[in-house]
Amino acid sequence: MATFTLKINGTERQVDVDPSTPILWVLRDHLKLTGTKYGCGIAQCGACTIHLNGNAVRSCQLPVSAAADNEITTIEGLSENGDHPVQQAWLELDVPQCGYCQAGQIMNAAALLERNPSPSDEDIESAMNGNICRCGTYIRIKKAIKKAANA
Repeated sequence: MATFTLKINGTERQVDVDPSTPILWVLRDHLKLTGTKYGCGIAQCGACTIHLNGNAVRSCQLPVSAAADNEITTIEGLSENGDHPVQQAWLELDVPQCGYCQAGQIMNAAALLERNPSPSDEDIESAMNGNICRCGTYIRIKKAIKKAANA
């Protein structure tokens, strides 16, 4: 066990965990930030996507020891009132069906738009590749990203 100071959503939090514990489980089990979802556990589905220093990363395979001393943003920290342009576009276009993958989809889309505020269809498809939606809402996801880019 080791003590780590994590800067999550702008607030420093301390946890005492095994250094190899995936940050996903630190967020969910130790800090009760349950917006980040467990999907596959092998960094292939994207449900667990968070931002590490502004970059979209899969939290299920990222050890807490590698996340310490970095800026971590979860879906809870993307905006205080759900008013991030991506979140607003998601609601306006009724993107979610079951909703399970949506936190990861939104976090990945927000990171894309931070890097590339005016992405092409190809940019969106490339960036979102690997974020799996079991309900198949990919067309609405792409439309929402375009809407958020124009906001």
